Amino acid sequence: MKHLAIALATAGLLSTALAAPKPAAKPLPKKTAQEILAASPASDWRALDPENTLLMELASGQVLIELAPRFAPAHAANIRALARGGYWNGLAILRVQDNFVTQWGDPDGEDAAKAKSLPAGAQAKLPSEFSVSIDAIGKTAGFTRLPDPDGWAPRTGFSQGFPVASDPKTGKAWLTHCYGMVGAGRSDAVDSSNGSELYVVIGQAPRGLDLNITVVGRVLKGMELLSALPRGTAAMGFYEKPEQRTGIQRISLLAELPPAERPALQVLKTESATWTQLLDARRYRGGWFVHSPGHIEVCSATVPTRPTP
Repeated sequence: MKHLAIALATAGLLSTALAAPKPAAKPLPKKTAQEILAASPASDWRALDPENTLLMELASGQVLIELAPRFAPAHAANIRALARGGYWNGLAILRVQDNFVTQWGDPDGEDAAKAKSLPAGAQAKLPSEFSVSIDAIGKTAGFTRLPDPDGWAPRTGFSQGFPVASDPKTGKAWLTHCYGMVGAGRSDAVDSSNGSELYVVIGQAPRGLDLNITVVGRVLKGMELLSALPRGTAAMGFYEKPEQRTGIQRISLLAELPPAERPALQVLKTESATWTQLLDARRYRGGWFVHSPGHIEVCSATVPTRPTP
């Protein structure tokens, strides 16, 4: 039936489609992405919020994670409590599934007799936070919409540096599962995540997970340390033996560290003119490119960071 439908569509519509006028091509940008960023004013960049930024320390280096309390307030608060209580210190990366996720937490988390106790102030059970109100995000965080069509949601764009999708018919907005986004692992029950077990997307964007898992933030720095780990060989990429796991030295909240120990990093504001110029530079390519796509999508428009000048 699929081939028949395609054949009918081709017979009846192809000639019309071929005859339709092509939209005018947008002029190629005068500056490259690197030149746009180099010329950006200081006001187009923002500092990290120490109360919503985690520092993961591995033997191989540091990973910086920015939380998204506007989209997952209960999970963000619980993750802050877990970090303050040193919950992840001495735990491990448990799973690395090729082209999918790297996951970390308590290796004995499923065994009530062996599981590490949650620190004071951390909750064992939270409500799911798969989406928030479009109106709430627009009023409190802002939303810079992409005009480019998306196959997963009626609207996509960015809010405070995070990739966001939304649907005006349902009134929902949600964080998308792009590369580098961090989610809270759960079991079958939708309210079974509490932020103690986290994962980061290391492959092509699994957008089918959107609205099914609470997304809590994104990695700003150190993705190469999480994406290049040896793949687990057990089911779903879990490690078969404890010695295969990568140990976590500690995960701290930046607010709990002395200022001298906090990574000095800035994030480009996605409501800035520089961000708008950068998006166009990615849509309309010059130089080496033979074909300019004239299109981007929410998971291909990574928000830049830079060392604090």
